[in-house]
Amino acid sequence: MLDLKLEYDYMKKDIDAAIATCLAHQKWIFGPEVKTLEETIAKYLGTKHCIGASSGTEALVLSLRALAIKLKGKEYFDKQDEIITTPFTFTATGDAILRSGATPVFVDIDPVTYNLDVRKTAAYCAAHGSRVVGMIPVHLYGQACDMDEIAKLSQQYGIFVVEDIAQAFGGSWKNRKLGSLGITGCFSFFPSKNLGGFGDGGMISTNDDGIADLIRMLLKHGGKDKYNVDHIGYNARLDTLQAAVVLAKFKYIDEFNTNRNTVAKQYADQLKDTQGIGIPSIHEHAQHVFHQYTLRIAQGKRDALQKHLKENGIDTMVYYPVPLHKMKVFETSHKSFGDLKEAERAVTEVLSLPIEPLQGTETTAYVADAISSFLSV
Repeated sequence: MLDLKLEYDYMKKDIDAAIATCLAHQKWIFGPEVKTLEETIAKYLGTKHCIGASSGTEALVLSLRALAIKLKGKEYFDKQDEIITTPFTFTATGDAILRSGATPVFVDIDPVTYNLDVRKTAAYCAAHGSRVVGMIPVHLYGQACDMDEIAKLSQQYGIFVVEDIAQAFGGSWKNRKLGSLGITGCFSFFPSKNLGGFGDGGMISTNDDGIADLIRMLLKHGGKDKYNVDHIGYNARLDTLQAAVVLAKFKYIDEFNTNRNTVAKQYADQLKDTQGIGIPSIHEHAQHVFHQYTLRIAQGKRDALQKHLKENGIDTMVYYPVPLHKMKVFETSHKSFGDLKEAERAVTEVLSLPIEPLQGTETTAYVADAISSFLSV
């Protein structure tokens, strides 16, 4: 699915130099690379603050904990406080809501973009708005949610918006970078992401000075003075070494996202006339960065196609095989709005193809041909 060795070879000079600098200065905790990366990404996103964290998951938890402290004057939300999100995402999104003390409310997805269905979200807010404190739209597969409609809901019902941008670094909505549209934006630097490190890492963006101050305290045990803390905190700092690697790779992010779009266009051109599949649809206002290129395979053929591709040396993945509302961890700790039928259908039909910034046209053509030949039988 992703040849990280190929990417490393492409950026080897920059990455090796960044690591060598760290070895020379030996400042492993809050080293200079952390601050430089925070400032660099804040400028790129157009936000006042960016704060490094130990993972994308912790970025979500830190954001929600800071919001609980600011909005409720308490360390955690209460169970009656509801936060809306999608059931079609990685478990970390819903798990972060539980860890903040709130109750996740799963609202169904749009069948075309796979993102949170804003109309159904609006319907839930109209019926239960007094209980809703916030929402976490997930920019799934690299495509932005409809942030105009989400902003309207935020203003109408007085609820916060935390963006989950784990899969969409560099993406935008109407030429505004994702991460600059909510009260916070939460990024992951997991190695497979569009901008990934050599291990776990994450970042939070915000324009709110108070939230930024709270997050900076929470990620280092809960206080400005680690020997006299104010809040229940975490050891959730971004490692200097990971910051150095991500900073070295950052100079390539726009080039690599452009390359991903080129691969996606080749897939679309070759597969557009193939019967029995749905190819990704790009919203007119979204700059898709194609963290994944995900097909919808109709008529129960998804698993057979995946097996066929594997037999032909092509790796694929199902993101995601189980919706959050079906997981044991959420069994008694969530609410669902409606039957969530689109999410439940998507988990049986989606299939993500190999897509990476250095993928050659021959590779892309081989994958597309293998799909077309199987489905034409």
